Amino acid sequence: MSPKPGATKPAARNTAARAKAQAPRPAVTKEEKVSATTTTAGDAHAGSVPKDVSLKLFRFMKLTRETEDRIERKLYRQGKIVGGCYVGRGQEGITIGCVAALQEKDVIFPSHRDMGAFIMRGMPLVTIFAQYLGRADTPTRGKDGNAHLGDVSLGLINYVSHLADNVPIAAGAALAFKHRGEPRISINFLGEGSTSRGDFYEGLNFAAIHKLPVVYIVNNNQWAYATPVERQMPVKNVADRAPAFNIPGVIVDGNDVEAVYLAAMEAFERARSGGGPTLIECKTFRMTGHSAHDDAGYVPKEQFEIWAKKDPIIRMERRLRERGWIDDKYVGDMDGEIKKSVEEAAEIALGMPLPDGSETLNGVFTTPYRVKDVFPWRQTEEYKSIVIKKEKA
Repeated sequence: MSPKPGATKPAARNTAARAKAQAPRPAVTKEEKVSATTTTAGDAHAGSVPKDVSLKLFRFMKLTRETEDRIERKLYRQGKIVGGCYVGRGQEGITIGCVAALQEKDVIFPSHRDMGAFIMRGMPLVTIFAQYLGRADTPTRGKDGNAHLGDVSLGLINYVSHLADNVPIAAGAALAFKHRGEPRISINFLGEGSTSRGDFYEGLNFAAIHKLPVVYIVNNNQWAYATPVERQMPVKNVADRAPAFNIPGVIVDGNDVEAVYLAAMEAFERARSGGGPTLIECKTFRMTGHSAHDDAGYVPKEQFEIWAKKDPIIRMERRLRERGWIDDKYVGDMDGEIKKSVEEAAEIALGMPLPDGSETLNGVFTTPYRVKDVFPWRQTEEYKSIVIKKEKA
């Protein structure tokens, strides 16, 4: 069929399309570039955070610390917890500050140092202790330990040990919210070591392209197991990686819970209003080894001494006292209530039954495990003949 007068021939259209695709894109202008910004810590933000919120932040940091101390310093040392035992001592302000800034229907992708997320979202302390103790009546039915748990009804999404794997998944949740037109966001906590993995870049790239309502919070505690941050990346700050995705990168003092809260509020509002993702880097320090079995002998002792003076709970208590919002009685009453609730929850969990061995494979496969169901090819005559020949040989 002859083309209509004035119509472009297919070959010409294809050539034009290729030329357009290969044409150099306009350079990003100075105004369009996004660079990392710094949220300065200190008491300059006094009054920016309401009194009731500040007191809430203080209480949940103390509750988180007491819960993890009971888990690691008592139950684990007593041999009642087996396997890995990870805590976020000295880093509580990051999780608490961010979760406090969320709305009820937002979702959280936590990591192994985010106990505060589970507590703030309403997961019972008994459930948390029972999980660490491997009891039967837990979200994982005793098949997994430590913080490998979640509860979708509370907006807590489970995670696995490969911490950057939730970066694209958090983007996927945000994509669903955007498609549905829901004013919800997702947030993902991860360590600085995770930002050197491929799934981190893939997830951020996807989130940035589609301007998804997701915020990534990097807990930069200076050590990825035994590797110091300067041997992990060639940039000074994790947030320096944000401009590559043309998204804001924010650096905040992770040991200042109010500074974290304010930085999170700004990023969350940006995401919720269609402004896309933000990468928040919280500077902090890991005041323990990688896990309870690690003595952190590779970390210079003076670093612990320096960062102990920056403890987020001590700093917050001092600040609240200076404002006249708390006194000795207030702190004493709070500490007593927290210790009582933690002790009672731990004792209840210790009295709960362990899983029965017959339940080992329940929930692992969609049907009860049988070799012929999972590996049907093993039932073929050909397979059996090969096995018999090998056995005779």
